[in-house]
Amino acid sequence: MTETQAWTPRVNPWIIALTVTLATFMEVLDTSIANVALPHIAGGLSAGEDEATWVLTSYLVSNAIVLPLSGWLSNVFGRKRFYMTCVAVFTVSSFLCGLAPNLSFLIFLRILQGMGGGGLQPSEQAILADTFPPAKRGMAFAFYGFAVVAAPAIGPTLGGWITDNYTWRWIFLINVPIGILSLFLTSRLVEDPPYLRGRSRAGIKIDYVGFALLVVGLGLLQVVMDKGQRQDWFESNFIVISTIVSLTCLIAVVIWELRQKDPIVDFGLLRERNFGTASFMMFMLGLVLFGSTVLLPQLMQTLLGYSAKDAGMAISPGGFVIMACMPLVGYLVSRMDARLLIAFGLAVTSWALYHMSNFSLNMNFGTLAYARVYQAMGIAFLFVPINTVAYAFMPPNKSNAVSALINLGRNVGGSVGISFVTFLLARRTQVHQSMMIGNLNPYNDHFRQALQGTTHAFAAAGSSPSTASAQAYAQLYGVVQRQSAMLAYIDCFSILAIIFGALIPFVFIMKKVQPHKGAPPAH
Repeated sequence: MTETQAWTPRVNPWIIALTVTLATFMEVLDTSIANVALPHIAGGLSAGEDEATWVLTSYLVSNAIVLPLSGWLSNVFGRKRFYMTCVAVFTVSSFLCGLAPNLSFLIFLRILQGMGGGGLQPSEQAILADTFPPAKRGMAFAFYGFAVVAAPAIGPTLGGWITDNYTWRWIFLINVPIGILSLFLTSRLVEDPPYLRGRSRAGIKIDYVGFALLVVGLGLLQVVMDKGQRQDWFESNFIVISTIVSLTCLIAVVIWELRQKDPIVDFGLLRERNFGTASFMMFMLGLVLFGSTVLLPQLMQTLLGYSAKDAGMAISPGGFVIMACMPLVGYLVSRMDARLLIAFGLAVTSWALYHMSNFSLNMNFGTLAYARVYQAMGIAFLFVPINTVAYAFMPPNKSNAVSALINLGRNVGGSVGISFVTFLLARRTQVHQSMMIGNLNPYNDHFRQALQGTTHAFAAAGSSPSTASAQAYAQLYGVVQRQSAMLAYIDCFSILAIIFGALIPFVFIMKKVQPHKGAPPAH
């Protein structure tokens, strides 16, 4: 047994897990908590709501850029030092965000906050992979998964409550005490393993070309994902040019990095069958998780008349289900084939999304809450087994690079998922509305009867004949809009269900990971 494999931390591993999860939960929460506060931020800083969306975009862009760099930066500066720097940058920028006097300054600070936050998740995952032996990684990743999956579920509810009862500035200021506590605990409890402490960094050269290609490629990709629907996608010259430049840079950076001795991003790891497949699975998990998390609150608020708080309450039970399932999944993944757990999770999530395709405008709160519970149950059986399989055949000294790539996959998948469902919802709404309006003509008996009945109702309420007729047309058109939007949501849920169901055969491309022992590290 090598020195690296025999190394164990001086502190109880679960105390270390709790310490590093604290900051990660704070960072993941911050990716969703600001969403519901955008109108308040725009009003408080005298800006338009469209301008205020850069508060979200700027964070996501810088976050996406730092994610793949985190493994390389950890190797260069030391993982503990890099992790504490990320926590410090995130905490200080959060404090300054809460004091921002104008929108431009807030956007600049959100870029800094995203840079700090981008290094937290992959660093924590690498710390857990090195701190726990393979047989116990399942439970460790379950603990980490609780933070990553549950935080987005409670973020909108917490953000809405804070904004309604206090001020939007507190959604940033609440990070400060958590960040300070995380820095104190990390400095006292966390340590780097021997392979990081003993590594010579003198010969490592900074790959400026790879860094530039990665920054431009991921930055423009994130902007395209965020702005595409608003600018009608490829009808906009800006979107076309940004897409071409982004794809060119991303293809170039992969080719370039594969030829480097000390790559910033080790894309060569994707050649390993388990890790390559697990990264793809994590990308799809991000796509469906973030996509559906956008669809459900939007459906409840725009079509069913729910407040932001009530919509959050309908989603919250899913977070509690994940909390309850994660320890069970962590236990099971060390005792049975992780591929079976992934297949089960995909099947349950696919069924839950198919169940959502039966939604209607007359459904009640319980129907929505139970649907989210079913989906959360399936997702809980995905995160931990996918991470366990991803690390199974990787050498210990690649933990930083593995965590960076797999977290990048999930975040990029989330961006693609949000853009995909937004685009699909808009287009399918137009299609259904066009089909419905084609049947609304004087020759349609049902339409004529509905129009006459509605007109008489408005006339009986005191409207003049011409006004009553206009009101009747407006009301019926409103019904058409709501029905076409509902059908579009159903289409979105159906397509997401098909996508997840189609992933099940890919699970068995991966090699089996032996329960209890985990797989032997590759050399």
